[in-house]
Amino acid sequence: MLPVIALIGRPNVGKSTLFNRLTRSRDALVADYPGLTRDRKYGFGKLGPVPYLVIDTGGVAGGEEGIHEAMVDQTIRALQEADIAVIMVDGRSGLTAADEHVAELARRHAKKTWLAVNKAEGLDQAIANSEFHALGIGEPIAISAAHGDRIGALMDDLLSGFVSEEVEEADDGDDEERELRIAVIGRPNVGKSTLINRMLGEERLVVFDQPGTTRDSVAVPFERNDRKYVLIDTAGIRRKARVHESIEKFSIVKALQAIEQAEVVISVLDAQEGVTEQDVSLLGLVMERGRAMVVVTNKWDGLSADKRKKVRDDLERRLPFLDFAERITISALHGTAVGDLLPAVERAFKAAMRDMSTSELTQELEAAVMAHPPPLARGRRIKLRYAHQGGRNPPVIVIHGNQTERLPEAYRRFLINRFRKAFKLKGTPVRLAFKKGKNPYEGRRNVLTPRQERKRKRLMKKVKK
Repeated sequence: MLPVIALIGRPNVGKSTLFNRLTRSRDALVADYPGLTRDRKYGFGKLGPVPYLVIDTGGVAGGEEGIHEAMVDQTIRALQEADIAVIMVDGRSGLTAADEHVAELARRHAKKTWLAVNKAEGLDQAIANSEFHALGIGEPIAISAAHGDRIGALMDDLLSGFVSEEVEEADDGDDEERELRIAVIGRPNVGKSTLINRMLGEERLVVFDQPGTTRDSVAVPFERNDRKYVLIDTAGIRRKARVHESIEKFSIVKALQAIEQAEVVISVLDAQEGVTEQDVSLLGLVMERGRAMVVVTNKWDGLSADKRKKVRDDLERRLPFLDFAERITISALHGTAVGDLLPAVERAFKAAMRDMSTSELTQELEAAVMAHPPPLARGRRIKLRYAHQGGRNPPVIVIHGNQTERLPEAYRRFLINRFRKAFKLKGTPVRLAFKKGKNPYEGRRNVLTPRQERKRKRLMKKVKK
């Protein structure tokens, strides 16, 4: 399992800034205004020696009421989910009563705690850390989330006890022998456990008409036609400590960990409810991690023709970024079309692990450029010379040329669609990496001869001041 790190602290100490720094994104809204973050936000950490999940939380100051009390509940849940809690304090404001309240919360609910003194740019580390020893949490580490100072050292210390658990790429010839890990993800009560039971042919998982029946990720190994599989059923829900509303919150930690472990993801949608914001967010994370995917619309039975058309239109409208994924409509309860899932998973996995030769990729690139040349950039034509494969699961195609950084996004999508059609890469995202050749004359200037210097001076006299 991926380690989980929760960022906690009083309002406006820089938790969201550090979250964006660790995930190399701008997912968390940042402004010089306390209380901006309310719900927990999850992301994949990209700065550090091993992969991990990071949780951004709202500020806690003590004595909260109303919506701020709900924010405290969110912070407590984040502490309970996390393996490590990073308590952030403001090195310029000094120690406050709110910091002591946050430290007390961490002592009660966190498994392991670290203390980060933020906004320490330009300050002496010993002076910035001095008064925070009183919290009794351990040795403070002075950082600057905004400038990136000592963030790398902090993450090296945090993750020193964890070992990378990234899924290793299969060796050539082993794809058919190794077990294929399939994560089944989706919102609460969309029928994930029912679907797995139907695929297994037995009541392996508890099924009940209530959201949150599955509390943790469950890995179920099985064989079909001499092929080994592992189905990972994920928890679609975690209950809040104090429920103030009838609908229960969706917890994404287990789903993210399952996505990271899996090679193919089956995303289950509810045809009765359509595509929700939660579905779009979760599918976007799968896309970001580059996993092969099959999109399944469950509870298809009993829908009228008009309702089915509306659901299909909704899928096309809200999930245009998943045009590569195979879409299947099923009824897990009655078993309709469930038999089509494993063949679709196999096709997606084979596409993700496909080997493509340099000559074939270059020929297809040349054909694409011939059919639709790249646009001009600063009056010069962008040249794409050759392509080769740079990785698998997902397939990475490296294209060499000049001015590649100015290639429009629309043309990149054109190339991806072209490669996907030519090499039958249905079911997996395709990533392009561009490299440009180095100009051997970059930074060098010709030395003018005396005659050229005299000519230059004559011409400069005619230039208007």
